[in-house]
Amino acid sequence: MFFNNLFYFLVVIFVLSTNSAPESPRISPAIALPLTLLLFSFYSYFCNRIFGRVQNGSASAYFKAERTLSIVAVGMFVFIFYFFDLKYYLHPLSIGDRLPVLENIGGICFFAGFLMVMWARARRYYQAVFQRSYSIAKFVAANSKINLPIILPWLVLSLFFDLLSLFDIPFVNKVLATYWGDLILFVIFVLFLLFFFPPLVRWLWNCKPMPQGPLRSEIEFFFRKQHFFSDILIWPLFEGQVITAGVMGVIPGLRYVLVTPALLQTMNWSELEAVLAHEIGHVKKKHILLYLVLFLGFSILAGAAVEPLPYLILSSDLFYAFPAWIKIAPDVLLAVLVAAPFLIFMLVYFRFIFGYFIRNFERQADLHVFKVQNESTPLINSFEKIALLSGNTREQKNWHHFGIGERITFLEQCEQNRSLISKHDRKVNFSLIVYFLLITVSVGMLRQVDFEKLAAGNEARYIEAVVMHKLYQEPDNSLWLLLLGDLMQERKMEEKAIDAYEKALQLDPVNADIHNNLAWLLLTAQNSSLLDPSRALVLAGRAAELKQKGYIYDTLAVALWANGRVDDAVAVEMRAIEIDPDNKEFYLNQLKMIKNRK
Repeated sequence: MFFNNLFYFLVVIFVLSTNSAPESPRISPAIALPLTLLLFSFYSYFCNRIFGRVQNGSASAYFKAERTLSIVAVGMFVFIFYFFDLKYYLHPLSIGDRLPVLENIGGICFFAGFLMVMWARARRYYQAVFQRSYSIAKFVAANSKINLPIILPWLVLSLFFDLLSLFDIPFVNKVLATYWGDLILFVIFVLFLLFFFPPLVRWLWNCKPMPQGPLRSEIEFFFRKQHFFSDILIWPLFEGQVITAGVMGVIPGLRYVLVTPALLQTMNWSELEAVLAHEIGHVKKKHILLYLVLFLGFSILAGAAVEPLPYLILSSDLFYAFPAWIKIAPDVLLAVLVAAPFLIFMLVYFRFIFGYFIRNFERQADLHVFKVQNESTPLINSFEKIALLSGNTREQKNWHHFGIGERITFLEQCEQNRSLISKHDRKVNFSLIVYFLLITVSVGMLRQVDFEKLAAGNEARYIEAVVMHKLYQEPDNSLWLLLLGDLMQERKMEEKAIDAYEKALQLDPVNADIHNNLAWLLLTAQNSSLLDPSRALVLAGRAAELKQKGYIYDTLAVALWANGRVDDAVAVEMRAIEIDPDNKEFYLNQLKMIKNRK
């Protein structure tokens, strides 16, 4: 469940980071709010129907229903987020963009609302399948506490960096902007995971030290024999009724072995020793550090892959055809086309690459029992008990662990052929080497991409597509025609520029900039057939009447000069210098050309 929900929260965090708050929602709040409540009601009804099918079923059927409903929750969140412009309503939480993390926390809480509905509906069916008893509040609270550590690193670090940005410390900003900035951020992340994450999770899960007594003394003696140091905590997962154990933390003083009361009550000493040997195996094989490396690998590879992606998209002719076909804003289309591959890559990476390693890390931890007990029978017996008491989950499989039946079978094979143990270690080590080589080569190749070459000429095409879409949305807005004319003029598409200016002038005949820019084009067109100094003078004169700006007087001066009125041109250029002294040097050069060019 924990690893599945990691997927769901990653998607939600990703969605929250790929969109900004609009100025106004497309659907009014009076409509959006009732529809949102209706969707929550429908989801609650749907949860009841799906769980109702597994009331007398197996544990695997229950968890399958939970996975299905979690995926539906993600889908409904994404639908509401984009179609109802959820970020518009969350944006005030950011306190004027000073703490964006609060806005994203609001989004996470909104998604968690769906999960809480699911857990509230699931409670009765969970009790029937697993023969446990909970109140709705305790069941929802237990699930929430289990999942909170998933977002805890992101939450704490986002808050930390938002506060850095809020206080705007020049020295810190300067250091983070250097080549070593990303490395410094990663070091901060690692330090948080090493020193602060384990105590925080311990507090969240309400784990308490195992009371002093014969059992604790026996476990401590067993740890010392393995040269292993860790505190022993009682883990009250689902009120202590779940049969499981875990290990958390890398630094010995901040390392915890977690055991549930149900595990202690169910296992005899040899079986408990085997379970603890499994957890020690994770530490001895450095799996916790390797998890961190796998997350780092994803960040490095994703960062290198995403950087050239917008340029590749903008260099495609197909991208510019889409907005006209489906009437979608180019900026929205670009965001979707950048986000979708990244989201797919993230899901594939964690489902298959990360999943491959954690499955084999679990198997390595299982095999550590041979080093500790020289046999696998106690661990196999503990697995059989866990499978039986957890609702006959022996044959249940998942992406992050081999199924209990598969693990038992492999242990039995290793019992017959001990060479399989070292063979599996070599397999994991070889896989890690291949992984590091692929990451290094992939990032190296992506770093060779010439971004400037990819970007060449595409900025103007993209701006043109944005302006054309705005013009489609607001055909009576002269601003978009003015911008289109400016863009066409910049791209030397002079006839199209004149056409855009003429249409803009019809819509807004008292706009000084339209008069000015059209006049300038009629004075400077490379196509001599388009030159019209007489009309340019009329347009420039009208622009100067409407707006007294230096650049407008400069256009009028050139128009006067083009019509042979040099003295008047000099006088107008001097007037431009008077009202716009900041650009005096430019106007003096213009003045020099007017006097020298006959």
